[in-house]
Amino acid sequence: MLGVLLVNKPDGVTSHDVVQQVRRKLGTRRVGHAGTLDPIATGLLVLAVGPATRFLQYLPLEPKEYDCTFRFGQSTNTYDSEGECRLERPVPQDLAGEIASVLPRLTGMIQQTPPLYSAVKKAGKPLYAYARKGEDVEVESRKVFIEAFEMLTCREYEAEFHIVCSGGTYVRSLANDVGEAIGCGAHVNELQRTRVGRFDIDESIELAEVSPESLIPLSQALLPMPMVQLNLGQLERIRNGQWIRAAEAVAGDHAALLDLSGQVVSVARIEGNLLHPQCVLPSEVLHGAL
Repeated sequence: MLGVLLVNKPDGVTSHDVVQQVRRKLGTRRVGHAGTLDPIATGLLVLAVGPATRFLQYLPLEPKEYDCTFRFGQSTNTYDSEGECRLERPVPQDLAGEIASVLPRLTGMIQQTPPLYSAVKKAGKPLYAYARKGEDVEVESRKVFIEAFEMLTCREYEAEFHIVCSGGTYVRSLANDVGEAIGCGAHVNELQRTRVGRFDIDESIELAEVSPESLIPLSQALLPMPMVQLNLGQLERIRNGQWIRAAEAVAGDHAALLDLSGQVVSVARIEGNLLHPQCVLPSEVLHGAL
């Protein structure tokens, strides 16, 4: 069993819960996901099944897109509605105007501090492990790219947004930053991931629908990566971890290499017309032994 799976994660379950359910449905332990969603978040979760987990790093997974609702006037310790309210402040009368004045500062390349309740690691431990014990820990900021931060609607103390951002961005931190910049605080009330790279939520399936027939072949999932058809001699060299020479130069940084049946057997690094295999499927995988 080998392929990529697009699942519409429901509210109230963790990404690990989804992985566990897919493992049971497909009868395999080899399932991994490409980017966690918080329990309150819904939407697109990209998973790889079987040896396809080796290829997660090569999938087109950026940018990511979200539709979300921020609740203003309340700050929580988790930056979302699941946390404890730590401070309440009055919401400005012209909330829409205040938000509009802040968003340009949070667009483009910015420094973002992840929430303390997050899986980001510090000294080998996730930040939430320190938070749950009430331990003080310094959280380092990091660069993220916010391609678009658009306010869709605004009413009383809530506003809806559409966000396009780089991987590693915490929408919860964006909510907190907007709230602090305005001076009334804010947290995420609803969050849906609608797109991951070229994968759209409209292509996803519900957990109850997961089956072997739901799997997307690597030859489709890796697009728009260039595909290179191998002959028998080249296939043997690739199986042995050796470079091959393409008939002509291949554009891009990496190429997917196909066996005679058109199935992906490797992803190779491109150097001119030389292809250096970086990830290779054992021959028994494609013959049903794994």
